[in-house]
Amino acid sequence: MHRLRVPLLLALAVGLVPPARPAEPPKADVFAANTALGRGINLGNALEAPQEGDWGLTLQPEYFKLVKDAGFATVRLPVRWSAHAAKDAPYAIEPKFFERVDWALDRAAEQKLNVVLNVHHYGEMDDDPDAHLPRLVGIWEQVARRYKDRPPSVVFELLNEPHGKLTEEKWNAVLPAALKAVRATNPTRPVVVGPGQWNGIWALPKLKLPDDPNLIVTVHYYDPFPFTHQGAPWVTDEKVKATTGVRWTGSGDEVRALRAKFDEAQAWAKAHNRPVFLGEFGAFQTADLESRARWTAAVAREAEARGWSWAYWEFGSGFGAYDRDAKRWRDPLLKALVPNGE
Repeated sequence: MHRLRVPLLLALAVGLVPPARPAEPPKADVFAANTALGRGINLGNALEAPQEGDWGLTLQPEYFKLVKDAGFATVRLPVRWSAHAAKDAPYAIEPKFFERVDWALDRAAEQKLNVVLNVHHYGEMDDDPDAHLPRLVGIWEQVARRYKDRPPSVVFELLNEPHGKLTEEKWNAVLPAALKAVRATNPTRPVVVGPGQWNGIWALPKLKLPDDPNLIVTVHYYDPFPFTHQGAPWVTDEKVKATTGVRWTGSGDEVRALRAKFDEAQAWAKAHNRPVFLGEFGAFQTADLESRARWTAAVAREAEARGWSWAYWEFGSGFGAYDRDAKRWRDPLLKALVPNGE
């Protein structure tokens, strides 16, 4: 052993043997990262409101412990950065708002919860994407830089539910620019991206992903819409808004429709070798609780059967699995989401 060591060192000194290169850091296994997201819940109607509290919910530290103790692994944190960023370059984000998001990430970390941190309700992007792309990029440059040292359990999501004038074609053009802003400081962090048309499964065939190995594809699911959104006051379909009493019984036809839609997404994911995160699904409080729980359980189990992670919409508002007034979970919904409490 010692006789070999000296010639090797001598050879290195005179340049005959090149020195070993430092090992490159391992790239994130994006499928493992998606599996780790597991079962999640959206902390909706808080930081994505025009101002936190405007929609009746302000995040409290105990919410993160409640989520963890209930058996969830992840919180999706919708954030309306555009309400707190300057209109002109470099589009500076308000320090106090950044501190509030820091606080939420810290509370999640204390509970060992993963976080999907997104850009939510950037309506100007949907209305005028060409004018607002530089601002979206500027927002992501700041967010990515601020959180570059957070662990891989913090996942970024580029934009919630692109739609309107942000067509599938324009969204395909926006994606590389937004992703580049993230990759400048977070070269391997998992990033969630979805198709246009409100992240609808039907829009997957038009989605063109950048050449990046660390992307998780997200879809949202609210079918049948007349059931999940019956009586919801913001719905533009007047018939759905005015209708109540629609039930979901779990009939053969209903389950087959669900499975067919998820099979469609799964086929796309396999063809493109991408993991799937079901970022939103839920039924509004106007529907009867029994039907909501039945539908929620069916959606969650079908997602899990395909190896998808998921996040229910949402924690404590109109779709809420948690009753903030009573300070307890709505048991039928919680059991539908986390059947064994773990």
